[in-house]
Amino acid sequence: MLRSLRFRLPALFLLGILLSGLVATAIAFRLFQNYTHDRALQELRRESAGAVHLYEKEAGRASVSPLDIERATGDRLFYIPVGNFTLLQPLDALPANTIDMKKLERTKKVEFTLHRGTTTYLAVARPVQLNGHLFGALVVAKPQEELQSRLTPLVKRLAVAFGIGLLVASLLALYLSRRITRPLRTLSRAADEVSRGRYEVEVPEVPGKTEIAQLAERFRGMAERLAEAEELERNFLMTVSHELRTPLTAIQGHVAALREGVFDDEETRAFSLEVIDQEAARLGRLVGDVLDLAKLDAHRFTVLHEEVNMEQLVERAYAAFGEEARRRSIDYRQEILARPVIVTDGDRVLQIISNLLSNAFRWTPEGGRVELSLAAENGAVEVDISDNGPGITAEERERIFRPFWSRDGSGTGLGLAIARELAVALGGRIELDSKPGRGSRFRLVLPAAR
Repeated sequence: MLRSLRFRLPALFLLGILLSGLVATAIAFRLFQNYTHDRALQELRRESAGAVHLYEKEAGRASVSPLDIERATGDRLFYIPVGNFTLLQPLDALPANTIDMKKLERTKKVEFTLHRGTTTYLAVARPVQLNGHLFGALVVAKPQEELQSRLTPLVKRLAVAFGIGLLVASLLALYLSRRITRPLRTLSRAADEVSRGRYEVEVPEVPGKTEIAQLAERFRGMAERLAEAEELERNFLMTVSHELRTPLTAIQGHVAALREGVFDDEETRAFSLEVIDQEAARLGRLVGDVLDLAKLDAHRFTVLHEEVNMEQLVERAYAAFGEEARRRSIDYRQEILARPVIVTDGDRVLQIISNLLSNAFRWTPEGGRVELSLAAENGAVEVDISDNGPGITAEERERIFRPFWSRDGSGTGLGLAIARELAVALGGRIELDSKPGRGSRFRLVLPAAR
């Protein structure tokens, strides 16, 4: 429980509130303490100025009573005599060295802390002058305990406010923690289901664009991709089983016939051997595709660096599909706009172009059109393969490059996946431009210099 996010989130939230509140309270207390001190000094300055004025104006008259001034202000009055100065009696006299009298004459005011017995005062001294002569100093003092007493109500109010704030923060933290952890707990349960192989799980819809909402969206996409990958794997196994069974059945049949001497004439035996050779090559291509994809996924793919004449390579790829184009009455064209020589892996480039051409012929109808062109510009070599097939929808553009995915469920779905991975391994890329009903154009882009 103590290690759970439901406990730690509100605990950390409240801890932050508590620390912030304590710091704010300490700062507020200090500021109010300084404010009280400054206000007390202002009062003392004002009262001392008034008291001195009265003494100087009514000097020697009985109407001026220091005790009356004390009762009126609530402050203590003291005097510091100069020579035989007795005008301010019966006030308590302070030693002459209590303050610097020369400074007092110069500044007309001295602020200081006065200690009398067990009481500490905040005091202001002002000079008393009669007819231009200094007779002493009048000291107006306020006990510091009185200043502290002014802080007590503030501390009580701050404590009440802090307690209410902490209660509100606790409720808010509890609400927010539940709001945050509820989708996380749902995602945790969904992750458990996915780990058991059940990908059709319910992922909570989290409103907004928060990190939790993004996590839920990513998890939903991951579950869908895993479900799709599992389905593609099943389809791939079924397709590969079918693809392997067909040539194996043909090879086994012809081998059995040759072994039993069914074919008497040389021509029939030669035809049978040719069928075996073609089906064995077909098996080799299928196994080679699987091995290539495994090497690419494991990053164990070796790329050769050699000078490659792209014109000759494109012509080789073009010639390999000439017979199929003739047989299916496809308008098959080649256009050479540049004759670059680049440093790359020629066999792998030929494999990429061949895979793209094979895909184009697969989806081009009888009597359709397939074009192969070579160009070079902006420091890159471009090989375009265009067809007038059914085109590719926006939803399928990314899927067609995934391993084992096939639009019609036939074939291994490895050709385009291997082509793209090979292009990336060679430092290039494959671009797709297609619209449903208007055919497709695959472009292999390779760096002209490496």
